[in-house]
Amino acid sequence: MQSRPATPADADYVAGCLALAFRSDPVWELALRRADGANDHHHAYWRLFVDGALRYGTVFLTDGGEAVSVWLPPDGTELADEQSQVLGLLLEKHLSADNHAAIFELYGRFEASRAPLPEHYYLSLLGTHPDYRGRGVGQALLAEDVARWDRFGLPTYLESSNARNNHRYERAGYRSIGGFSAVRDETWITAMWRNVGGG
Repeated sequence: MQSRPATPADADYVAGCLALAFRSDPVWELALRRADGANDHHHAYWRLFVDGALRYGTVFLTDGGEAVSVWLPPDGTELADEQSQVLGLLLEKHLSADNHAAIFELYGRFEASRAPLPEHYYLSLLGTHPDYRGRGVGQALLAEDVARWDRFGLPTYLESSNARNNHRYERAGYRSIGGFSAVRDETWITAMWRNVGGG
């Protein structure tokens, strides 16, 4: 399976794939849950993070769009200042006051987990379109991605929000280095590190 860098023309598709992939995620489904149960804000939410990483050319997808990945370089930020402002307005519009406060506390926990680590590439998001789950396409995309960063001579880091995926990351050379709990429940988010070459 081949992959390629995403272009701005792919951004809507990538965001839509992530919205579907994370719709039932143990952490993000609850974090983004709206009082009326609707999830039509998810696409706009994930699009902000796709656009944020497109600034660095670190969004990738398989040639058929079966799986997508969003990475940040060592000095990268998930969102530009103007995107952070849009995010705040989006969450204020769609989430209750309690949920709004909780999701920003959750962001803080992600940032605190990553902050003390050595220089690395950061896997912000990896998603497989539901139509292609169970076929190994996400694993194949991840393998291509980490091989690229291996050539750059830098380790990689991710947080797994779904424990059922941890063994897949371990197969790609990641090991657990701790983690933290979500805010609205006790779901554990596993912090995972991969040395260059996976050793």
